[in-house]
Amino acid sequence: MNKLYGYWRSSAAYRVRIALNLKNITVEQLSVHLVREGGEQHKAAYLALNPQALVPSFVIHDENRGSEDEVLTQSMAILEYLDEVYPHQPLLPSSSLARAKVRAMAMSIACDIHPLNNLRVLQYLTDELSVNDEEKSRWYQHWVAQGFTALEAQLTHTSGQYCFGNNVSMADLCLVPQVYNAQRFGVDLSLYPNIQRINAACLALEAFNLATPENQADAI
Repeated sequence: MNKLYGYWRSSAAYRVRIALNLKNITVEQLSVHLVREGGEQHKAAYLALNPQALVPSFVIHDENRGSEDEVLTQSMAILEYLDEVYPHQPLLPSSSLARAKVRAMAMSIACDIHPLNNLRVLQYLTDELSVNDEEKSRWYQHWVAQGFTALEAQLTHTSGQYCFGNNVSMADLCLVPQVYNAQRFGVDLSLYPNIQRINAACLALEAFNLATPENQADAI
């Protein structure tokens, strides 16, 4: 069976969990606690699997092939792989132009917002730069607000029920975890009615609801 190494509050792992649910793919889910004992992602056994010390890691096991397991890292690459190998409930539209637009929205979150608010960045601000909690929250809120302001404007032109029209796409899989994190850090979402509306529509779907952090076995 394939395996997904993740953590209940990881935005990147959250994206992959949603995709697995949408496509009805069963995998073994293994928790990598990102905080306990300095972070299990830094232990030798996990570093051998993923030298970046990040989650998720997706392990592909093919009993018929007889070779070593393959390991995929980076959530966006994993989403692309799942969409190619399991094409039902596609995460990308059919036309090249539409796919590019969805990828652009997804990457505006995954590449421009999320990395600046990743756990290791926030830990560096605190541990190495002696940034206090109030300053750290301002850092977080600044980058989310900048990214969400641009995305909100874009959604005015692209959204229907979801980020791109009326079908769930990769953009929604990135948006919902980022909104979850924004809520944790006290971002004022009233400025983003499209984002709020789409987030609510997604969470009404079982695939999204089952993937929420609080519904994971390792949730604290």
